[in-house]
Amino acid sequence: MNSSTLDQGQIRVAVVGGGRNGEHDVSLASAAAVAAGLEETGHHRVVRLTVDRDGLWRDDELRPLGLAGAVRVLQTCDVVFPVLHGVHGEDGTLAALCELAGVRYVGSGVGAGALALDKWATKLVAGAVGVATAPGRLLAGSADREELLAAPWGGPVVVKPVTAGSSLGVSLVRRPGELPAALASAVALDDRVLVEEFVVGREFCVAVLARPDGTRRTAPIEEVVRDGIFDHAAKYGGHPDIRLPADVSPSEAGALEAAAVAVFDALGCRGLARVDFFLTADGVVLNEVNTTPGFTAHSAAPLMFAAGGLGYGDLLDVLVRDALV
Repeated sequence: MNSSTLDQGQIRVAVVGGGRNGEHDVSLASAAAVAAGLEETGHHRVVRLTVDRDGLWRDDELRPLGLAGAVRVLQTCDVVFPVLHGVHGEDGTLAALCELAGVRYVGSGVGAGALALDKWATKLVAGAVGVATAPGRLLAGSADREELLAAPWGGPVVVKPVTAGSSLGVSLVRRPGELPAALASAVALDDRVLVEEFVVGREFCVAVLARPDGTRRTAPIEEVVRDGIFDHAAKYGGHPDIRLPADVSPSEAGALEAAAVAVFDALGCRGLARVDFFLTADGVVLNEVNTTPGFTAHSAAPLMFAAGGLGYGDLLDVLVRDALV
């Protein structure tokens, strides 16, 4: 740690929010909550940094710093708490910057961030450790998309960009006439598109916390009750039916938790991640992994841990201190 913060008995934490993608506003809300939550513990001295929509780094008064200036600020801190959702942040790029700057940071490293944000790569990793995913195919370019449009209809399907988060660009396609618009929406965010069979089943979120001693803690499981898909509009503009703790049997809970930890470890995640599943008649099916999930006190992962007795401020404190071990 820096001697200045040691002398005061506080940990100097850089909280980074914003980002150069469609999740900018969600990230700002998470970062503001994390910064306030850390300050309220009394154990942390928070340095706020923001990445604007054009990628410019700014200080707590929104004065431009530039990348070099931001790195100098990061190097004055004991630990970085990244709250950049999606590409140019959650995908391992901010972790890489911290690694190059020689600053410790909360959460997953470069490889895990990149793998987890890539939904196709995550499917391959999950399959390798025996966790089922929805049958699907990767469309890597326009020729693949044209081939799909010309093929016999096999829907319903879910169309999603491979690397976008917060369910941006995700569409449920029930009829073949809806497919061109769904592909266009996904391609606007990523030229690689994933098309999966629509999974019929209950939807659950499992939060996993990795501790420095190698143990894994899971929070009470959350169920999202929805009709269709839990898309961006439903997540942030609607009033989803959230049930916490979920009404699941011990065997169902055990299967969900075991699958979540298996995928978490196979991807190489650190800190906290949220792993989302469907529970079908045939068992557990992975939906996606979020290595930087929403992080307000009312977001899914913090609420799940609060339901298990680890409150918001204590969770933030654990993540910061674990990053320093």
